[in-house]
Amino acid sequence: MDIAIAIIEALLAIFSAWLMFLMIYQIVLSFVGFKRNTKDYQDHEPEARFLVLVPAHNEEKVIASMIDNLNRMDYPKELYDFVILADNCTDRTEEIARGLGAEVLVSRRESEDEPTGKPIVLQKALTAMGDYHEKYDLVMFFDADNMIDLNMFREVNSQYIDSGRTADVIQCYLGCKNKKSMVAFADYVSYTITNRFMQYAKQRVGLNAAIGGTGFCVSADYLHGRGGWTSMSLTEDFELQIETICEGRRLLWNNEVRIHDEKPTKLRACARQRLRWAQGRWFVSFKNTPRLFTAFVKGKISFWEFLSTFWGMYNMTPFAVLTLEAVLLGILELLRIWKPDAVMHLSFSTMFNFNLVSVLVMFYSIYVLFYVGDYLDNHRTPKWAEVLPIFVSILINMGLGGFVNLVGLFKHRQQNVWVKTEHSINVDMDQVLAASRQPEGTDTEA
Repeated sequence: MDIAIAIIEALLAIFSAWLMFLMIYQIVLSFVGFKRNTKDYQDHEPEARFLVLVPAHNEEKVIASMIDNLNRMDYPKELYDFVILADNCTDRTEEIARGLGAEVLVSRRESEDEPTGKPIVLQKALTAMGDYHEKYDLVMFFDADNMIDLNMFREVNSQYIDSGRTADVIQCYLGCKNKKSMVAFADYVSYTITNRFMQYAKQRVGLNAAIGGTGFCVSADYLHGRGGWTSMSLTEDFELQIETICEGRRLLWNNEVRIHDEKPTKLRACARQRLRWAQGRWFVSFKNTPRLFTAFVKGKISFWEFLSTFWGMYNMTPFAVLTLEAVLLGILELLRIWKPDAVMHLSFSTMFNFNLVSVLVMFYSIYVLFYVGDYLDNHRTPKWAEVLPIFVSILINMGLGGFVNLVGLFKHRQQNVWVKTEHSINVDMDQVLAASRQPEGTDTEA
């Protein structure tokens, strides 16, 4: 009995130390995010040539808006081409896209057991296009449900040119197309904090950005040199990010322009999406941890880049760790009731997780960072009416995160089943894009 108790308390102490490390890193880095946004590159005339790829599996409800958006981009038409990648569509996606004059590349399964999904269609498309690196400078990726700031290509072009054409990846601000439901609002809170106090903050101190799955571009030469799209996990974006960093390459963040991504409005859809993310992130992290250490030892990355990347690889663990801690504390409590003399003191974990400091850190990490980030990046003033919805969003993120990350841990080897997130929301593009560019301090309700 005493040995079991000692093991449980040792695990709780280890879990708490790990959570403290993650918390300190996030808090220290977040301080940089309080600085007002300053553009860190000069404007340049359009030079970069863009190949834009839009994977689309049964996206008939949103594909027309995406094509209209791309046709209206404020960039010379001769400097960009976009291709809709119709991925095993059984609806009118291909028909609608062709009817609007878009170039469409169709992908079909060659056999019933052939895997499908975004990585597969990207691999097939880039293979079919052959020497695309000779015609284009950058390959940019969007999801079919996105809305894009019309000046995005201009800003990315300027940042790329200003880097001396050495940037291997550029990720743009990840905005939310919808936030009216409680589930979507939880995503909005999470992305607002991450964009400002992780992505933007890392850019300011010279650390690499994270790739967010859409609204990012990759150097055509680098992509072609890799053999096209070779990241095949359920989180292909995260896999590309880690592999690129381990090669000692540069990933930039652009806070000037954004994509507006549709978020799930139902808890079931959100859970399925996050489970896919959890499976992919665990798989990529376990696979690449030795590679990250090797890159650091060989001097390809700095200590701070190593620390930042390692944190990014395992920043999903707090949800799982907190869930495990709750279980272990429950076991300790049962043991105390069953055998009072067996547990004579509170564990370090209990004192750490439920004292005043933890409450203040929670308040800072959620409410302060969200309200500041929302004001600085989204130009929305704080609202008392959102205090309760934000709290509910915390519960959704923690509860759902703990569950899916534990399940994802046990299922992380399963990387061949892609579960699609349904998209159906059509909103006025001009209204959404205008709202994201409102003067600071004005209030918007996109």
